[in-house]
Amino acid sequence: MYLSSAYEILFNGQTLSLPADEMGNVEKCHRFLKEFATDKVIYGINTGFGPMAQWRVDDNHLKELQYNIIRSHATGAGKPLSDIEVKAAMIARIGTFLQARSGISPTVITLLKEFVNRGIYPFIPQHGSVGASGDLVQLAHIALCLIGEGKVHYKDQWRPTSEVMEETGLKPMEIYVREGLSVTNGTSVMTGISIVNQYYAENLVKYAVIAGAWINEIADSFDDYMAVEENICRRQPGQQVIARWLREVSEGSRHLQKREHELYDPVKNKDSYFEHKVQAYYSLRCIPQIYGPVLDTLRNTADVLENELNSACDNPIVDYTTRNIYHGGNFHGDYISLEEDKVKIAMVRVAMTAERQLNYLFHDRINGILPPFLNLGVLGLNYGMQACQFTATSTTAECQTLAMPNYVHSIPNNNDNQDIVSMGTNSALLCRKVIDNAYQVMSILFIALAQATDCLELADKLALKTRAQYDAIRGICPKFVEDTPFYEDIARTENYLRTNIIRYLK
Repeated sequence: MYLSSAYEILFNGQTLSLPADEMGNVEKCHRFLKEFATDKVIYGINTGFGPMAQWRVDDNHLKELQYNIIRSHATGAGKPLSDIEVKAAMIARIGTFLQARSGISPTVITLLKEFVNRGIYPFIPQHGSVGASGDLVQLAHIALCLIGEGKVHYKDQWRPTSEVMEETGLKPMEIYVREGLSVTNGTSVMTGISIVNQYYAENLVKYAVIAGAWINEIADSFDDYMAVEENICRRQPGQQVIARWLREVSEGSRHLQKREHELYDPVKNKDSYFEHKVQAYYSLRCIPQIYGPVLDTLRNTADVLENELNSACDNPIVDYTTRNIYHGGNFHGDYISLEEDKVKIAMVRVAMTAERQLNYLFHDRINGILPPFLNLGVLGLNYGMQACQFTATSTTAECQTLAMPNYVHSIPNNNDNQDIVSMGTNSALLCRKVIDNAYQVMSILFIALAQATDCLELADKLALKTRAQYDAIRGICPKFVEDTPFYEDIARTENYLRTNIIRYLK
């Protein structure tokens, strides 16, 4: 499955379907495991789990063993994950099972598909996973619902799973060989959360580029900061893409200067002091260099997530093609944990840059062209957007605190069986928090950009793409002169940025 296909299912209402050939392979793997498991010692099929693997389980209790792993591990705590995150986790689990290396019955995949397509979302608490053996606790909450127990979020209500299954005509998952362990063992929850993070992070970077182009129009900057020749000699692909995006967004602007017209013309450059800055502040001029590595980070993460979507990430691996079973650690969440820490740090950088751009707009002695805090009222009596900066600064500060990598915070547990773990789900959740914060800071910046445009009466001189954003923001937050509460404007702008996906920057 492509990451773009997961996005279509998650955000655009596309129905999830199951490829017949892959489902056929799942059936082959299931049949092989049932035959192969006879008279052999195989972890999690006729042994205990984790450090209990040294104890063989009597054949009379093998089904009970699979139910026990589900019920005993449904121990999560805290607020539930959002519906979209749970849906993404179930899609990721289906992706794992379609690799036909788990030995489970195809009926498990069909039931998960029905949950996804019908909008049945198991209760999964945020806390519980150490990221190895994958997301045992949180996946156990999915498995609990698949066997008809626990509770689900269905049509905006929390209800007993058994009631919803009866209402929708679904039957609980049956245990054949190792269905309990397979559903609970792997990286699907951290992967699901990360897929949702990726969708919003990719979009936020595009809005950050638009904001960067727009603020340079407001500053009447020289346009060579985004020139092909400037950026192509730095052999970093992300920087070159960001510079190209800036050129695309700025096309048609009538408020950018050409250096060759103003400073390279010997007739015009006779002054000994230049009122207009020869080079803009870093938060304006260095956008390709700042956002380039952010984009490269996101593109690498997209590859990792797509690989994980199409990986068998449980244990043991049941290989019907070699007719063998391999014990290892594909459930270990290091790939996801490390990537989410990278994305988190990159999104902190986006928030920091947006906050500095906001400071440029608010600080009249720095920009030299705008009233303090974009105040169109009476100075001293009115305050413009002064207090909005407090929110942006404090939110950015929280992001900086959260930037500490979580990947390095392994704590041994499980009788030291799990002596080094990934904390991947924690990494994904912290990343989500930073992305949410960055959207809030960006929302304040977009309101400020619109107000600054009105302060200078520049709307008709903007590029078509930045003018479109100006019009959209003004539809949410009208130009203001008198003091006004901003909290609803910020919330509406954040919703606009999250739900209006930029598709023309590729």
